[in-house]
Amino acid sequence: DWARKKKLIRIFKFLSRDTDLEWEFVDGSIVKAHQHGSGGGEPKNQAIGKSKGGNTTKIHMCADAFGLPIDFELTGGEVHDVKAAPEFIDRLPTGGYVIADKGYDSEELRQRIIEKK
Repeated sequence: DWARKKKLIRIFKFLSRDTDLEWEFVDGSIVKAHQHGSGGGEPKNQAIGKSKGGNTTKIHMCADAFGLPIDFELTGGEVHDVKAAPEFIDRLPTGGYVIADKGYDSEELRQRIIEKK
């Protein structure tokens, strides 16, 4: 019931509304899913993908200048950072500088960030 009503997402958004946006740090991290974590009678949209390590989920996270989370996106583990980034970056509040690792390195993404400012 909590998942269907997106209560945890609403709580996260409420807690992350007062942020220091001078710096926005973006990174992705892979989390291994349990071997029985996908399939069965569950909904298909579970952000679990196949990668070298088996069933994995990638958490794309943006943190503020204090390291506090601002927003996140879940994708299958095989999804490259730069593929998930455009929609994710568009949702972020307008801030100062965006710092990201080389997984987010693309001219298109840089332009998107510049245009958002």
